[in-house]
Amino acid sequence: MPNPLAPLAALLLPDARSDRVVPPSGHTSWLTLFTAGAMTFLCVFALALSLASGRLAHRWSDALARTATIRLSAPPEQMQVQTDAVLALLATTPGIESARALSDAENRALLAPWFGPDLPIEELPLPRLIEVIEADPGYDGEGLRQRLSAEAPGAVLDDHTRWRRPLAEAAARLRLLGWMSILLIGTAMAAMVTLAASASLEANAQVVRVLRLVGANDTFIARAFVRRFTLRALTGAGVGALAGMIGILMLPRADAAGGFLTGLGFTGAGWILPLLLPPAAGAVAFFATRRAALRKLREFR
Repeated sequence: MPNPLAPLAALLLPDARSDRVVPPSGHTSWLTLFTAGAMTFLCVFALALSLASGRLAHRWSDALARTATIRLSAPPEQMQVQTDAVLALLATTPGIESARALSDAENRALLAPWFGPDLPIEELPLPRLIEVIEADPGYDGEGLRQRLSAEAPGAVLDDHTRWRRPLAEAAARLRLLGWMSILLIGTAMAAMVTLAASASLEANAQVVRVLRLVGANDTFIARAFVRRFTLRALTGAGVGALAGMIGILMLPRADAAGGFLTGLGFTGAGWILPLLLPPAAGAVAFFATRRAALRKLREFR
C-alpha cells in the first residue's frame, strides 16, 4: 500500500523537470508567499495570546487558591477585642497555616488606587481585614463560618471562590479563542493557496495540454504544481514565523505591574511551538494544492 506522505517527503529533493512545468514568477507566486507569511505571523501572536492567558490565569488562581480574607465589622470599642478573638479561633483551626490582621498602612495601600494615598483610614469606619493562609490539606470552610458567627457575628469569610471561577472561565475562553483563531487562519491560508494554485493551472492550461500530448500524466503535472506551491508556502511561513518571533521578543518583559499586557510571549520550551508553524503551513499547502490540482486537471479533460 503506497504511503500518502511519500510525495510530501520528496518535496525538498531537487526536481528540474517538475520545476520547469510551473512558471517561477507571477502574481500567484507572490500571493502564496505573502499569504503564508502573513497567516503564520498572525498564528504566532494567536499562539502567544493563548499560552499567555493560560499562564496568567494559572498564576492568579495559584495566588488566590491558598488565601482567604475575613472581613470583620464591629463597633470601634469592640474591634480589637473581636479581632483578637478571631485570631485566636484561627490559631486553633485545623488546615490554617497562618492568619494576621492587616495594618492601617496595608489598608491604605489597598484603597490608594481608588481614593488616593492620603485617605484618612483612622477616621473611617472601615472593617478590619484578616489575611488567612491555608495549609495542606485545607480547612473546612463551612465549619469555620459557623465558628466565626458564634465568636464574632460581624466576621465574614471570603475564600476567593468568586474570584477564581471567572479567572478560570476567562482563561478557558481565551485559550479556545486562540486555538479557533489558529484554525481559522489555517483554513484561510488553505483557501488562498487553493485559489492561487487553481489560477496558476488555469493560466497554464495550454502548457498542461502540451504536456499531455507528449505523454505526461496527471500525477506528474500535479506533482509539479504541488511542489512549487508547497515550497512557496513553506518559505513564506518561515519568514512569517521569524518575523512573529522577533515581534514577540520586542514586547516588554513580564512584570507584576504590567500584568497581562507584558506577559505575552513564550517561555522555555514554548519557543519551539512557533518553529512548528512553517512545517504545518507547508502541509496545509501540500494537501490544498494537491486537491486543487487534481480537480482542475480533471476539468481540462
